[in-house]
Amino acid sequence: MRSGVGAIWLVLTVASAAYGQSGLTERARRYLAEMTRIDTSNPPGNESRMAAWLEKVAREEAIPCEALGGDPSRLNWVARLAGSGTRRPLLLMAHTDVAPAEAAQWSVAPFAAEAHGGFLYGRGSVDDKSLLAAELAVIVELKRSGRRLRRDIILAAEADEEEGSGGIRWLAQNAWEKIDAEFAINEGGFATDLPSGIRLYRIETSEKAPTPMVLLVRGTAGHGSLPRPDNAVVRLSRAVVRLADADQPVRLSAGTRRYLKELSRLPDYAWLGPILPRLEDPDTAIPAANEIGRRDADVEAQVRATVSPNTLRAGSVVNVIPALAEALIDVRRLPNETSEEILARLRETVPSSLSTVLYRTMESVLREAAPRARVLPYMQRGATDGAFLRRKGMDVYGAPLFAMDDRQNHPHGADERISLAEFDAGVRLLWKIVTEVGK
Repeated sequence: MRSGVGAIWLVLTVASAAYGQSGLTERARRYLAEMTRIDTSNPPGNESRMAAWLEKVAREEAIPCEALGGDPSRLNWVARLAGSGTRRPLLLMAHTDVAPAEAAQWSVAPFAAEAHGGFLYGRGSVDDKSLLAAELAVIVELKRSGRRLRRDIILAAEADEEEGSGGIRWLAQNAWEKIDAEFAINEGGFATDLPSGIRLYRIETSEKAPTPMVLLVRGTAGHGSLPRPDNAVVRLSRAVVRLADADQPVRLSAGTRRYLKELSRLPDYAWLGPILPRLEDPDTAIPAANEIGRRDADVEAQVRATVSPNTLRAGSVVNVIPALAEALIDVRRLPNETSEEILARLRETVPSSLSTVLYRTMESVLREAAPRARVLPYMQRGATDGAFLRRKGMDVYGAPLFAMDDRQNHPHGADERISLAEFDAGVRLLWKIVTEVGK
């Protein structure tokens, strides 16, 4: 997922002791560094390395756990702290795989977990080992303190968050009873410090669905010395440009309307207010969305599907015209669109409820965390493992624990890094949320 380092850092003024033992954040930092040094690049994954490390830590703390999955090299890991059982469990979840890292593009070694200028650098430091380290530190702190909550606290570290994987999908299909909970805390939310000084917390309550497509073009094979009008590569190139440039229709859900309306009330987004009525008019909706896109691509992605041609395949030698050429298109459809609708120019995904104890607690804790804080429900423009659990009726929330800025740091790019001050603050926020919800 998304993210980066914000230009403005607000440090919580609440003492860490109010959120648990003084060693909580130090332990979380140590876990994050050790996790980052474990190379779980996917492909190939090798997430069993992480499962073995997690099991060692949990066993040392006498926390019941197990590694499980269909692929011995890509095991998931689940731990459970027993509560009184008077309330249903709370699930903490995070994936252990990370995007590949091209070391030549980094200023530091991608898996060395080096600290520079107040940041921890390393692949996975943002996506998603920071969340996993915070969650592990919280359950260890709960165990050490002897605090007994009314809920079981489950921690699930999935080998892979993607469709078709042996990670979250395998757990949902083969070990549901081990992760079944009333609700879950996941990645997907994020916090941003706006130029006005307002900290904006976005709690992810729904997400776009990845709908990968293949654009296949046929032509006539031949020798490269004799160009052909039906050259598959040329035809594919033209088709890709048309597809990428096409305006997708605007589709507004009740949740998106609420998000945009509340966002427009912030001084940093005052420009959005006059545009919103035009989004409701079919005659002006597309130009309005285009105008939003020129100002803020993230806001635009809330109102319509996105289409990105990312992979091209054609031919093998320079002097032969190929008969086939194809493009792999990354389509992210809105929750209220079907793949059939996308193919013509699936099932609607139900957003997580805004009235659960977990959502209300997150909202309250986050509002207290920073001066002038605003908290909004948010549709993640990407996709997370939470979708698999929402399909089974579980409310899943992307927790905006760490302030990020896409413009400075992308979790799949070079020099992925997290602010250690923000990491500490996020760990304390998670402790507060878990202990409040577990009461």
